[in-house]
Amino acid sequence: MHRSKLETYEAILEALVKKPLTIDNLAYETNMDCTGLKPRLNFLLENSLIEERSRHEKTFYALTERGITVLKTLSFQKYLEKIANTIRTMDEALQILPTITGNKEDDEQES
Repeated sequence: MHRSKLETYEAILEALVKKPLTIDNLAYETNMDCTGLKPRLNFLLENSLIEERSRHEKTFYALTERGITVLKTLSFQKYLEKIANTIRTMDEALQILPTITGNKEDDEQES
């Protein structure tokens, strides 16, 4: 399945929530190849959503406070979309319900 850029950035941020990861681990967690991942990481670094940390001659990527805030905002937006969809579904059901129950009442009156 093809992801949008926003979905890709969100997947990277979500993968880094638990702990800092190397590019290889991040590629595995996000199901991306390292060459496609590197430009996305650069964008997130430039916008201070993640930071690089060096440990044992390896580079790890970690979320910044700003990255956590952006991820929480994206998650809350998804939550609100689910609520809006649920409300729409309930409204549609409420509009159909009188039609269904009205037909049953008519049938009962004819009997």
